[in-house]
Amino acid sequence: GDKGNRINVSVIAYEPGAWPLLLQEVTAERVQALFAHRGAGNAVRYELPLLHALNFVVDDVLQGGVNDSLNLDGHGKTLASLVLSMPIRAPRAMVDAARRAIDAERR
Repeated sequence: GDKGNRINVSVIAYEPGAWPLLLQEVTAERVQALFAHRGAGNAVRYELPLLHALNFVVDDVLQGGVNDSLNLDGHGKTLASLVLSMPIRAPRAMVDAARRAIDAERR
C-alpha cells in the first residue's frame, strides 16, 4: 500500500520453517537499499511472529506521493514485487524441500 510518500510492504513466510530465514535475510537495511534508486529514506521493519510476517514502512519512495508524482504508476502496490525479488541465501535442504513441495502441488 501507499500513503503519501511512504510505502507499506509485507513479506509472509509461506512455510513456518522459513520464518527464521526471513528474519535473518530480509532486513530493513536491505529493503532500504532496494529502493535507493528512488531516494528511499528511513526503512522500518515490524515483526509479526504469530503470523510469520514482516512489515516494512519505507519513507520517501513515491516521488512525492501518488497525487504529486509525474510517475504514471508510482503506487506502493507495484513496488512490492521489488521486495519479493530480493535474493536471499537459503540452506540447500530448504530449497530442495520447497522444490519437492511445488512439484507435488503441480501433480
